This record gives sequence, structure tokens and C-alpha cells, in this order.
Amino acid sequence: MFKVSSADGTTIAYDRSGSGAAVILVGGALCDRASTAPLAQQLSKHFTVVSYDRRGRGDSADTSPYSVAREVEDLGALITALGGTAAVYGHSSAAALVVEAAAAGLPITKVVLHEPPYGPDDDASQRESDQAGAKVNSLLAQDRRTEAVQEFLTMAGMPPAAAADLAAQPGMAEVAPTLAYDFAVMDSAGPGGRIPFGLLAKVTQPALAVCGSASPPFMIDSARAVAKALPGGRLVELEGRHHVVPPEVLAPVLTEFFEA
Repeated sequence: MFKVSSADGTTIAYDRSGSGAAVILVGGALCDRASTAPLAQQLSKHFTVVSYDRRGRGDSADTSPYSVAREVEDLGALITALGGTAAVYGHSSAAALVVEAAAAGLPITKVVLHEPPYGPDDDASQRESDQAGAKVNSLLAQDRRTEAVQEFLTMAGMPPAAAADLAAQPGMAEVAPTLAYDFAVMDSAGPGGRIPFGLLAKVTQPALAVCGSASPPFMIDSARAVAKALPGGRLVELEGRHHVVPPEVLAPVLTEFFEA
């Protein structure tokens, strides 16, 4: 494990493996660096790969109050530690964080956005999303962490029984407060979690949007719209795959893109 200090002094923990051009993997909601480690293992055959704990997770520290800009600075500190440039992969809500970072001008060479969960633009969908998010944040405010995780997973489309089982797993209660951070990232990119077309227009790096054909329809729609909105964007749809893709399936897609 390595550590780097972000601009506000927060310590960010990361693992580094492989050699070659730098690639940073950014995990989504409820994920720490262990979540991206299997993908890192696959990619490290070709690249120098970093998996890290976003602030408030795992071995990384945290500093109040939370700010999306501080998370962008965390990513910037990692890029500096890797020599000054890196390609960046973001999964789910972390894809929205990568959009923020790339649009802010961080020295990112290539961008991969894996199913950013931007919501539909209609008012009914926005109200439903806002209400669900408010319920999760309310549960967190009451320190009802397991219930907050279960509510979030159900909101994301997981069957209630499976959501309850996963929410009760070790470590979930500890990382639950960072759900509020992911909601902040999504709302920062576009009010109500809408697709931030203006922000995407500022992402001028070569960019790849990825989705699975078996994922929730709104995530597929989001990936398609994002690919069209990115100035240098293209889309890869993985046939029969869900929101979480086995690393041995995903790694060749990313390798091809990063090496092109």
C-alpha cells in the first residue's frame, strides 16, 4: 500500500502494480480499492495500474466538509504521484467523478466512463430519483447505515432480498456514509443527476463509454447519450453483460482502447 497527500492534506491510500503507461481505476458507490483490484491485476500485464480508496473509504482519510472539488484534487494528487499524466477509468457514479476531473483540466490522457448512472430528463423520473436520494440521506443522518445501503441498492435496481443480504455484509456499514458523497457527485455534474451535456463537451480527451446489454435500461441509455455528447467519444456495448463486468471480459476492451 502507498499513500499520497491531497491538496487539503487528506491522506489517500492506493495500490500500484505493473509497468508502462499509467492507468487509474476509480470505484463507484460502496467500493474501495479491493473492488477494482481484480481488474487492476488484469491490466497490470500492460500498464502501471493504480487502485485507490476514495476519501472516507478503506485506508484513506477524510476531511469535513465534503466537496466534489476535493475528490477531483485527490485524483490529481494520484496523477502527480504517477508522473504527471494518466488514463482514468470510472465505474458507475465514479464515472461522473471522472467527467468532473477531465472537464476541470486534470492531465488525463484517456477517459473510460462505465455506465455513468445519469437519470432520465423527465420530471417524473427526477422526482422519483430525488425522493429516493433524500430517503438514503435521511437514513444516514439517523446513523441507520445498513438500512441506507439497502435503500440505495434497491433504488439502483437490485431485488430487495439481494439488497438486504449485501447491505448486511461486513464493511458495508463502515462505507455507508460515503453514499452521500456519490449523490453529491451526481448532483454536481447535472442537477438531479441529469446528463451534464455542458460538462461533457469540455472532455476533449479520447473517451470511451461502456455499457452492458443486460444492464438497467436507463444506464444503457445514459452510456449511449454520453458517448454521443463527448467530443472524442465512442461506445462499446458488452453483449449479455450487467453493471458489473468480469475483469477478464472488461480488461481486453480497456487494453485495446488505452493502447490505440
